[in-house]
Amino acid sequence: MAPLIKQMLFATDFSACADRAMGYALSLAGTWKADLCVVTVLELYPGMDPDYTVNKMYLDHLRAEANRQLVAVQERAKAAGQPITTRIEVGIPSQALQTVAQTIGADLMVVGTHGRTGLDHVLVGSTAERVVRVSPCPVLAVKADKGGASAAVTSIKRIVVPVDLSTCSLDALEYAVQFAKPLGAAITILHAMEPVAYGLDFSLSHAKEWKEQRDYLEKRLSVLSACVTAHGIQADHVLKPGLPADSIVSYVAQQGFDLMIMGTHGRRGISHVLLGSIAGAMLRHAPCPVLTVRHINLGTDHERVVPLGDRL
Repeated sequence: MAPLIKQMLFATDFSACADRAMGYALSLAGTWKADLCVVTVLELYPGMDPDYTVNKMYLDHLRAEANRQLVAVQERAKAAGQPITTRIEVGIPSQALQTVAQTIGADLMVVGTHGRTGLDHVLVGSTAERVVRVSPCPVLAVKADKGGASAAVTSIKRIVVPVDLSTCSLDALEYAVQFAKPLGAAITILHAMEPVAYGLDFSLSHAKEWKEQRDYLEKRLSVLSACVTAHGIQADHVLKPGLPADSIVSYVAQQGFDLMIMGTHGRRGISHVLLGSIAGAMLRHAPCPVLTVRHINLGTDHERVVPLGDRL
């Protein structure tokens, strides 16, 4: 079977969170013996003529600074024993990264994220979230360490995979199985059981319905855990009551996981605004790096570990 990751793309803006994300990129490229391309994007939006004198001066300044910063990146990669290639692109960061990922056939993209929340998130947005929605490959988003050790990389030994039993979440679990094996990492499968509002007519029949639903979910999760364990990976499962985003963040913070891997529908436009995104909430609030998976391509010879749908 072909390696899960052969070509990696690391996107940097040379910030503290990108500095820490590079540590993960170097470590994972070494684990998978993957080629690593480092790219930085000079931000220029549609309607701005790059040949206009003022814009050209602006881009020349940015390019000179980017080249200077990339020298330090190359030295760090050399010290880690990881060959890299570098690129400087011009345009909207999320779109430029999507294009580069497609061009080089990236299997994994690594980005830093500032983890903006509240009004700052509404006004400024998140490049990492936009990248997740358009990327043709899985994306690992890494926040700067709050303790100040921006370059520190945590060894990945405990992975949590939130699932809602949808196809995309089960695909993410399938990806997690392949990702965890060479790392010797254990997997915890996490499901958040949303509370049900019954109103004033709550009765014993409703309590029975809730218990039946919980028993059903426990059975499904037990089968998933057994499938992962049978593949030679230590696995367990947890069923947590509560709203998904709150329950997941709370549990992950309590348990101190090294990495979260989760599926995302990649909603954009009005659908994203109206329905929101659990993956987006995790990028902003999760205390560990988050690897999002929109779709997987494990090759025609891949034998699936995690069954889909009612085959559980």
